[in-house]
Amino acid sequence: MITKSLPNLFTIGNLFLGIIAIISVFNSKPELAAIMVIVAMLLDGLDGRVARALNAQSEFGKELDSLSDVISFGVAPAFIMYVVAFTEMNAAAAWIVTAIFPICGALRLARFNVVAGTPGYFIGLPIPAAGGVLCTLALFHKELNTIVLVLSTLLLSYLMVSTVKYPNFKKVGIPKAAIWITPVVVVAAVVLAVMYPGLLSKLIFVPLLLYALYGLKKNVDRLFFWKRRKRPSMEEPESKTTSL
Repeated sequence: MITKSLPNLFTIGNLFLGIIAIISVFNSKPELAAIMVIVAMLLDGLDGRVARALNAQSEFGKELDSLSDVISFGVAPAFIMYVVAFTEMNAAAAWIVTAIFPICGALRLARFNVVAGTPGYFIGLPIPAAGGVLCTLALFHKELNTIVLVLSTLLLSYLMVSTVKYPNFKKVGIPKAAIWITPVVVVAAVVLAVMYPGLLSKLIFVPLLLYALYGLKKNVDRLFFWKRRKRPSMEEPESKTTSL
């Protein structure tokens, strides 16, 4: 019974950290809030792998995971960005931009649960990656213009509901014999997070940003490919007229 419940404990830990992140940012601790989201990402990555290793996958666990992800990677990062960067904006604009991010995250999760994806890929930017980028990007609010942060939030929201394919690393499993190591990894991550919250968050920002930009590049490549295909078809009737 305990073995079957272990993956759900990781998921509940993910949800717990998301709530702590929201509380932390409203207590003027944005760096701690951001690192709580990052550690929640670690737990989110482990719950599915542990479930597969223990053959403990269930519909209950799948739904709990989605609900937890909306809070930890949708609501929490949006609140972090709002508190540190959007409070001096026009109130209506700040509320709308803040709300768009978790709404798109919820749509992304709902689609993931009901639409069959491409093997080895996610359709749209996964919400943990989007939330990780947003909450760590918020730590640069003093260096970046508010308009840049608003546009970044909207771009991440769009990428979540887009049809861009992102590599799926969830199939990289954990051997059953190594399951006992996962709590040690989580505890070590939490200790490092508490000791170096700002530095660790900003370091993790780089790979997360590159992953998100991968989809943006794919969108641009697809647009140019579509234009190249369209151009010959538009020029074809003209060449036929010349030959006549």
